[in-house]
Amino acid sequence: MVTLPASVVERYERFSLYNSPYPAHDRGCAVDFYPGSDEAVSPVAGEVIETRTVRCPPKPYAIDEDHLILVDCGNVVARILHVDPAVSAGESVAVGESLGTLVRSGFFGQWVDNHVHLGFRSHDQNLRRASGSLPLELDVAVAGVPWDGTGEVLETGPTHVSLDGPTYSVEGFAALSSDEGVPLDGGLPHYAGGGALRQHEGSVSLLGTTIGEATGRGLRWEDVAVYANDVRATGLSLFASQVPFGAKLVFHDGHDFSVGESVSVSIEPTSEPIRLG
Repeated sequence: MVTLPASVVERYERFSLYNSPYPAHDRGCAVDFYPGSDEAVSPVAGEVIETRTVRCPPKPYAIDEDHLILVDCGNVVARILHVDPAVSAGESVAVGESLGTLVRSGFFGQWVDNHVHLGFRSHDQNLRRASGSLPLELDVAVAGVPWDGTGEVLETGPTHVSLDGPTYSVEGFAALSSDEGVPLDGGLPHYAGGGALRQHEGSVSLLGTTIGEATGRGLRWEDVAVYANDVRATGLSLFASQVPFGAKLVFHDGHDFSVGESVSVSIEPTSEPIRLG
């Protein structure tokens, strides 16, 4: 288990352990940090072992190449992705220093903001292979924010709609909460796995509908559908943030919502859930 202290996590506006289609995120063994700017602030200290260019899945909104940065942190090696590196092998980096510039990678969806992907390996593991990251813990508390499913469209993109609700006043990190008060993380239900940002056992509901079964931090989504004003959405994008946020709806095939429009979100059981990964 690798634990990142609050002094590291709090350098970023947002984070997600589970909001990704890739296996490391299914198990909460990798984290995506969102700095709120294009500068890739380092979450680790150590010596750069290697920087490597890798091919991205072809996406019209993304670049063709991503980069892997390997940093020897002493007991473990950090794997960092989605950064055009301004560092080279043999250089030392400190927490908070710039690693380079964030890139728009084909490894994530169009609705996903640029971010630093971080995972860890032991020295005797394959450092370049995508799978095999060590269990990861973030030493920060996340408050759950209740929501009644309503809001006004604050921002739109080709594949997402951001609402101005829920409104809240919380110091530190907060996340949309289940009806039981559990802060939620992940892509509901479009990514196979989700996460509870607080230990929980048993069923979890949202907006009056059971959405998953929690075992510790892991969440197995039920077969549900998300609707916005009775329009089927791909799902809800869930994360933890220490800056004000509203609910983020994903429409991977596009949408017709406009800024200022009032929206009511509902969740219903379905036999045909949308799964992107």
